[in-house]
Amino acid sequence: MKRRTTASSIPPEILAAVRRIEIRTRRLVEEVFSGEYHSVFKGTGMEFREVREYVAGDDVRTIDWNVTARTGQPFVKLYEEERELTVVLAVDMSRSGWFGSGERNKVEVAAELCGVLAFSAIANKDKVGLVLFSDRVEKFIPPAKGKKHVLRLIRELLTFSPEGRGTDLDEPLRLLGSVLKRKATVFLVSDFWADPFITSLAAVGRRHDIVAVRVRDPRENELPAAGLVAWVDAETGEELLIDTSSRAATAELATRRAAHDGRLEQELASRGVDLVDVDATESYVEPLRRFFLAREGRRGRGRRR
Repeated sequence: MKRRTTASSIPPEILAAVRRIEIRTRRLVEEVFSGEYHSVFKGTGMEFREVREYVAGDDVRTIDWNVTARTGQPFVKLYEEERELTVVLAVDMSRSGWFGSGERNKVEVAAELCGVLAFSAIANKDKVGLVLFSDRVEKFIPPAKGKKHVLRLIRELLTFSPEGRGTDLDEPLRLLGSVLKRKATVFLVSDFWADPFITSLAAVGRRHDIVAVRVRDPRENELPAAGLVAWVDAETGEELLIDTSSRAATAELATRRAAHDGRLEQELASRGVDLVDVDATESYVEPLRRFFLAREGRRGRGRRR
């Protein structure tokens, strides 16, 4: 039987880290993201309310043909914006996320970024849930509301120790496809050093809104010229000896990385999935803001058509 976690059993440094994230992210939500979150996500879903008789000027596309056939009079369907949304943060906890060349590793950056999204959700009275995964689903916390719930999610992100080492992006998507009964917005947060997951992406993306957040460290893209370096794959344990001073070796690595990322970006674009790129050594505020503004712009253009 698992011992229940209480405030007194949590190390003081973790409580302090959670508190720092709470203060920083809540300030960002109040000053920057709450309004943008509302304008982008509120109203993305429509819920059926009732039918009424057709009047001149109604959009003929809203005619309820079943009711019209039964009554002999034209009726239209009326919809209203869904008042409550569900946001799920699906976060990659594999070993590659523990890497960081700056002050924080990728998982720590992801935790703070998810704090912004979670506090934005509850500020707009939405539910937020969490999936932690590696090469398997490690933990699922169902969507709920409230500050206490969000602080729990942040604490889990900072303290969770996964059993798996690798990354399987299919696993969290398959889980969410089975447990989410209503349309949700899923933020898939990962470095995306993983095999293709197009089948699950296609299946879940038909019903839910998926946003990919790619958190990378610049040292993953450009190695310093330091001569022979023993490189260990954090997920597989494979050891490689790389001559970082060799142009041919670094060019080959760059080519492989570009091909991998090119396939990923093509798959996401083909499914209409937004991609947010975050540098783990820099602020995530601007990438998130650009995402919100770009999506709001697309919604605005859609309304003007």
